[in-house]
Amino acid sequence: MHLNIKVTQQNTYDAIVIGSGISGGWAAKELCEKGLKTLVLERGRNVEHVKDYVTTMLNPWDFKHGLNNTEKDKAEDPIQSTVYDEGSRHFFVRDKENPYIQEKPFSWIRGYQVGGRSLTWGRQCYRLSDLDFEANQKDGHGVDWPIRYKDIAPWYDYVEHFAGISGQAEGLSHLPDGQFLPPMEFNCLEQHFRDQVKKRFDGRCVTMGRVANLTKGWNGRIPCQHRNLCSRGCPYGGYFSSNAATLPAAMATGNFTLRPFSVVSAIIYDKDKKRATGVRVIDAETKEVFEYYARVIFLNASTIGSSLVLLNSTSAAFPDGLGNNNDLVGRHLMDHHFKVGAMADYTGLQDKYYVGRRPTGIYIPRFRNINADTQRKDYIRGFGFQGYGEREAWMDTGLTADGFGKDFKNKLAAPGKWAMWLGAWGETLPYADNRVTLDKIQKDQWGLPLAKISFEIHENEKAMRKDMQHSAAEMLDNSGFTNVTGFDYNYVGGECVHEMGTARMGNDPKTSVLNGQNQLHDVKNVFITDGSCMTSSACQNPSLTYMALTARACDYAVNELKKGNL
Repeated sequence: MHLNIKVTQQNTYDAIVIGSGISGGWAAKELCEKGLKTLVLERGRNVEHVKDYVTTMLNPWDFKHGLNNTEKDKAEDPIQSTVYDEGSRHFFVRDKENPYIQEKPFSWIRGYQVGGRSLTWGRQCYRLSDLDFEANQKDGHGVDWPIRYKDIAPWYDYVEHFAGISGQAEGLSHLPDGQFLPPMEFNCLEQHFRDQVKKRFDGRCVTMGRVANLTKGWNGRIPCQHRNLCSRGCPYGGYFSSNAATLPAAMATGNFTLRPFSVVSAIIYDKDKKRATGVRVIDAETKEVFEYYARVIFLNASTIGSSLVLLNSTSAAFPDGLGNNNDLVGRHLMDHHFKVGAMADYTGLQDKYYVGRRPTGIYIPRFRNINADTQRKDYIRGFGFQGYGEREAWMDTGLTADGFGKDFKNKLAAPGKWAMWLGAWGETLPYADNRVTLDKIQKDQWGLPLAKISFEIHENEKAMRKDMQHSAAEMLDNSGFTNVTGFDYNYVGGECVHEMGTARMGNDPKTSVLNGQNQLHDVKNVFITDGSCMTSSACQNPSLTYMALTARACDYAVNELKKGNL
């Protein structure tokens, strides 16, 4: 047998990062800045900052279908078309080309390109607290987190300082304050609502959304322009994305290599060394197979994607997938359940309006099951609200209105009534039967087993949803609003695009996949810091926690490399 030693040397790096989204971008930045020659593998196409934001400067009338999805879009992308429009379609996969099996309904929203879903995320950034990190231990659902707030707090500081998070300090122990840029402004109706909730509800707080949109120039990036076109990519770098922030920082080191169109089929394991030696890659376009080698591997392919890589990485030592001898990889899939809340009208403030298209709304932190005074008997854990106040515009009422001429145009140009919308985001418990597995027969276009996803909310979440709707309506009603209407739009798993779990952290290798440093218990040079590492979901938007855990794990990994432990 002849070994091509030269090719092996050319394909060897200090570190490999699988995925270039929010956590993968952070891993690339941290490892490169710490001196490691790092290869980043992305299964989709390259997207270069600014140049490839092809729709970002277009007006609504520049689009062929007026930003509406066609019947063809809906037929070919029944999942992705629920979240994209003509301006962002190119940042989402084609469902027909990327099938999966829904054993129970789950909407798997994906963006296969450099930057991943960091180009289209909602940008809400909230810290978890010990209310969240201690929850599993206290109520017995799931396993105990191997970390506490004190372990991650310095890393929240670190990533916030680089990313640029605008927000308002409120002094809440269960929603810790961060390193904030100045907050965006409430409009007058939101300020009225904030004042009324503070006056009428003990322990409830209405704050401005903490969001990764810049309110001033930051780290070479330009402030948010309040265009609210974030899902098209921001040419100003006004919001945090891998493409605008972490990947340029990685490139600047000279240690960064990017390989797009790289579908990772498996992590290669050496049973004698008890270490991973590299990854096997299928070129997405040519279907050629390559191998790349490194001393440390960061798996950041997103919650479901990372699970699939682990499950497909079989060997004599791990016949059911890398790190999966305890049958836990793929289990405990979580998402935030939402699409429930209330809306209402407001008759005052007719002489007031607002300016711009602010890219965030208000936030009401969790106020249930915080302490003995807020304890519920019908469910555990809790939820938070996001919302906004606005005046109706012509498109809300004028599309079907009758009229003609000057008076009609003046009527359309006049501001409509004030209205408020509140939507709740609730915690989902980690259930073992909510899981991802590999289909044994059906394969994708690269010859890899299709993902099978099974997910449903249970009685705890269903009871919580009743309170989510009631609480929203109650706050609006008691704050002077009229026509208060509750809603529940029958949430389907995955729709929130906050999927988590499937390779959870824990103290015991028998009941978890990763340790407190985000290492695979059984393979110490493989780290996973995307959403799959989450032990519970809390109710806060999770991406900021992925960033902090990634920076923390990279620091640990490099120190371990220097000690010769990896």
